[in-house]
Amino acid sequence: MRLMLLLTASVLLLCGCSESLEKQTQKSKNSIIGKTTQEIGQFDPNAGLTVSDSKIQATDPLTAGTSAYGPMLEKISKSHIEHAVRLFEAENGHYPKNYEEFMEKIIKANQIQLPLLPGGKRYQYDEANHALVVVDAPTENQ
Repeated sequence: MRLMLLLTASVLLLCGCSESLEKQTQKSKNSIIGKTTQEIGQFDPNAGLTVSDSKIQATDPLTAGTSAYGPMLEKISKSHIEHAVRLFEAENGHYPKNYEEFMEKIIKANQIQLPLLPGGKRYQYDEANHALVVVDAPTENQ
């Protein structure tokens, strides 16, 4: 009888925890999951910002999934923009002339929405390399 009671209590506890976690993820005002943006800054190589290498830094098996989330979003977003830039170049015979043309003819014209990145990382367009880069958000003292 005690074993049955213990198992029932465990199941109820687990069900309650998973529902609570699901609700927290969906309703949290600070959650970035499912949110998108067209906010892409103009990359300045002389600004001293750290450019992400988009590599997964997972050392703990318990948190590996969450450690991989940001870098995977970065890789997918970069790939998506690389494809759009190549299509633009094939159609027009040149890459976007500048940041403004990139934003107007690629991002806005195609209604591209990129997922928000965790950890204060931001998207920027590197005109010289015709590529999307991800940078760490500047700190207040920069």
